[in-house]
Amino acid sequence: MRKIIINIVIFVAVLVVGAFFVFYKNEPNVIKEPIPSPQVFQSVSPSVSPSPILNSKFEIPDSINLAVPFTSQAPTKNWGLPFAEFCEEASALMAASYINGWSIPTSEFAEGKMLEIKDFEEKRFGYYKDTTAEETAIILREFYKIEKVKVVYDPTAEDIKKALADKKVIVIPAAGRQLGNPYFQSPGPIYHMLIIKGYTKEGNFITNDPGTRRGADFIYSPGVLMNAIHDWNGGDVDNGKKVMIVVG
Repeated sequence: MRKIIINIVIFVAVLVVGAFFVFYKNEPNVIKEPIPSPQVFQSVSPSVSPSPILNSKFEIPDSINLAVPFTSQAPTKNWGLPFAEFCEEASALMAASYINGWSIPTSEFAEGKMLEIKDFEEKRFGYYKDTTAEETAIILREFYKIEKVKVVYDPTAEDIKKALADKKVIVIPAAGRQLGNPYFQSPGPIYHMLIIKGYTKEGNFITNDPGTRRGADFIYSPGVLMNAIHDWNGGDVDNGKKVMIVVG
C-alpha cells in the first residue's frame, strides 16, 4: 500500500511539473514592466503657450502614463459585427473620454456609445468600417466637438513622446498583423486602430489596445509599434502612410 501511495504522489508531481512547463512554454510573449501613475488631462491656460509637438528643444520626462479609460471594441464580449470592426470607434471613445474627463463605467455604456459613433459615421461618410486617420479625426472634431485635433504625417517616436509629455493623447492606425499582439484572434486584423497613452523608462509605449480585453496598459516596443503604423490606404494597409492623430 505504501508503495502504491508513493507511486501516486510521484505521478501527481510529474503531472504538476509537466503542466507548469507547458503553461510556461506557451505563455504569450508580452512586455511586462512597471508603468508610471496615470495623469489626467488638464487643458492649457490661455496665458500659457503650449509646447509645439515638433519643438526639438522641448524636454520630456523619462516616463509618462495618461489616465485614458479603457474599453475593448467588443465590451460585452460579442466579437461579431459590427463590434469586430469597432477599433476606430473604441479608440475615438477612449480619446474623447480622456479629454473630457469622462469615465467608461460599464461595458453596456461603451457598447451604446460606439453604436452612436457608428450612426454618425454612416450619416457622415456613408459607412462605418475602416475609417482613415483623417476620418477618425472628423469623428473627434464633429461628433465629440473636440477642437484640438491634429493629424500628423510621418511622426517619429520622439514626436509621439513630446505630444504625450504635453498631456495630449495619440490615436494611431496600424497594420494589425505587424503588431504581433499574442492576444489577438489569429492571424490578427489587417487594419487596426489603438491609443498610445504613455511610455516607460525603458522607452516602450503604453497603449490602450481595443483589439483585446487584455488591452489596457498593453506595452509595445517602439520598433514594433512604429513599424506597424500605417493608414487604411484603400485596403493596402502595409503601404499606407505613417500618421498619428494628436488629441488635446
